[in-house]
Amino acid sequence: MRTFLKWCALVVAVLAVPAVGATVSALSAFDALYAPGPARPLPAAAPVPHDPAKPTAVIVVGDHGAVVSDALAPYEILASTGKFNVYTVAPHREPEPLTGGLDLVPDFGFDDLAARLGPKAPDLVVVLALPDVGEPGSDVVTAWLRAQAAHGANLLSVCNGGGVLASAGLLDGRPATAHWLKLDDWAKEYPAVKWVRGQRFVDDGDVVTTAGVLSGIDGTLHWVERLAGPAVAAATAAKIGWRHYGTQVPVTPPAGVPDAAAIVNAGFRWNPDTVGVLLTDGVGEIELASVFDTEGQSLSSRTLALSAGGGPVRSRHGLTFLPRAALTAPGLDRLLVPGAARGITPPAGGPAPEYVHDRPGFAYDTAVSRLARSTDVATARWTAKVLELPTDGVVFEGRAWPWLPTAVPIVLILLGAAVVVAVRRIRAPRAGPRPS
Repeated sequence: MRTFLKWCALVVAVLAVPAVGATVSALSAFDALYAPGPARPLPAAAPVPHDPAKPTAVIVVGDHGAVVSDALAPYEILASTGKFNVYTVAPHREPEPLTGGLDLVPDFGFDDLAARLGPKAPDLVVVLALPDVGEPGSDVVTAWLRAQAAHGANLLSVCNGGGVLASAGLLDGRPATAHWLKLDDWAKEYPAVKWVRGQRFVDDGDVVTTAGVLSGIDGTLHWVERLAGPAVAAATAAKIGWRHYGTQVPVTPPAGVPDAAAIVNAGFRWNPDTVGVLLTDGVGEIELASVFDTEGQSLSSRTLALSAGGGPVRSRHGLTFLPRAALTAPGLDRLLVPGAARGITPPAGGPAPEYVHDRPGFAYDTAVSRLARSTDVATARWTAKVLELPTDGVVFEGRAWPWLPTAVPIVLILLGAAVVVAVRRIRAPRAGPRPS
């Protein structure tokens, strides 16, 4: 029994090395998603037009940022209709990190928006997944949401924005949904909510909640249909390449834990690629989000927002983004260019540009297809799953599995076992001379 216990202790010691490394690596990957950018001068506020004859929709970003797709996909949909005043708003007008390191300068702080709208609440408030949901740091956002709801604002939560609304007490006694990875957690934390599974969005009158990330497209188009008519919603869906408007798109069934490929990428890509993402004036908001979220959700790389000269960039519908470096930044493993920009000349010795949206179709379809080619198919399929991206338009071609990070724990275990065996042999007593 003593020998057995010794071997058990040795096995645990051997496994502890990759386990600790995996834990540190995974925590680093998740922390990097919301890491704030360096201090930079705040650009002057650009003139934001307001048509009092149009309904106003606002996308709410917290003091610690938000998920990039949650913010930019609804923004582009609403802005491209031409039927709304559409603004981004945060507690204060200062750079807010969207996941993957895309720093957004909101159009307004809460007080600035109140000065613009007067006593009237926005007609539609879009609530995003926030990293500090339920924590004291999010109190300013939840208090503001309660005030807007009390003044008659309609609400749309995207993905785990449902958790934000629940933490504000705005979903008590109501049916609602959120991302399948978090539904069990929300059900325990907010039992007064009637959590719904298996639907891309839940309409409960003045509140619409959506499931995983890109289900927010369905929820936003649903609000466009209600506020501007089905013809406008259908035309907007066609404009962004979303083929699923008006169809029943299945929701990923809850799995409880991430796929094996996600666990491998989070735990054992100890030196992930640094992927530069070049921001250019006029780039589509959904195009930007598709690159940052595809790379980020894959857990296979770290993205770095760049611009040609390191200065601010304005998107197609007028959002202001601050890059974290210039195109000449050292140490890039790849350079991705979202949108229609072409003819980019990389600095000497830098990686050649990869034009992500080099074919027609929905921006996320092409981004995930490129991920499959550059990384592997298993990682790309996991990414589509967590994004709630229907895969009928995605081409999965490339290596089948992330073999290199998979080999890391195997090699460490074999090396550890070899060391244990060697130590035992060295410490084993040698037989003495035989008696004559």
